[in-house]
Amino acid sequence: MKKRILITNDDGFESKGLHALKEALEPLAEVIIVAPTLEKSACAHSLTLTRPLRFVELEKNFYKLDDGTPSDCVFLSLTKLFKDKKPDLVVSGINIGANMGEDITYSGTAAGAMEAVLQGIPAVAVSQVCQNKCQDVAKLEYKLAKEAVVAIVKRIFDNKFPLEERKFLNINIPPIEPAKCAGYKVTHAGKRAYGNSSESHINPRGQEYFWIGLPRLDWHKSTHVENGYSDFDAIKENFISVTPVHLDMTHYESIQKLQEWI
Repeated sequence: MKKRILITNDDGFESKGLHALKEALEPLAEVIIVAPTLEKSACAHSLTLTRPLRFVELEKNFYKLDDGTPSDCVFLSLTKLFKDKKPDLVVSGINIGANMGEDITYSGTAAGAMEAVLQGIPAVAVSQVCQNKCQDVAKLEYKLAKEAVVAIVKRIFDNKFPLEERKFLNINIPPIEPAKCAGYKVTHAGKRAYGNSSESHINPRGQEYFWIGLPRLDWHKSTHVENGYSDFDAIKENFISVTPVHLDMTHYESIQKLQEWI
């Protein structure tokens, strides 16, 4: 029986990254798309609880969820589209921009994969790192990202998903042509160097408003030497970064210390 892949994203149903992913995966499986109507970048792992949501069928196996988050898309697709059998895999992306380090906690792209693994479905989140305000992504046409996704999905289908339950693969693609790629690197999530980038403006009615900006992609040097590369380090050296991510946020090493403190 032909495999079925559910695709979602956080850039919206018109995103070129989404359509590149669809094109890459259609030869491998039956592809069903459920994507947000509007861009939902940085919406994190949120579900919509205060208003009803509506599926809008754009074409066969392609829906936009008006107006849902990536987590909504995965959650509700299991009710409407996969009543009898869950999809074999969820792929979230291809996101326009990196999702590395602690940015994973903000990411709607990662959240689509998170919701999938909570529902017992293997999942992959894919993000295209970009520079120059992502103007380079259009020139690259997601060539390397498409090649990487196809290779990883084939490996999953030919063998099995490499992680245990409630864990997903977070993949970041360097902004380069395929010929310049150094290969794959299994990584840990690095430490993003955060600023407080925002702008204050005055609207025509004299009211102040704020716009959160896009800080530079800077990071701290990794202290996890025994765990090898961080995702940031891998991208800097033109590797495709593959990070295993789990949803248990407990810091187990601190439990004894906290017990003594409490």
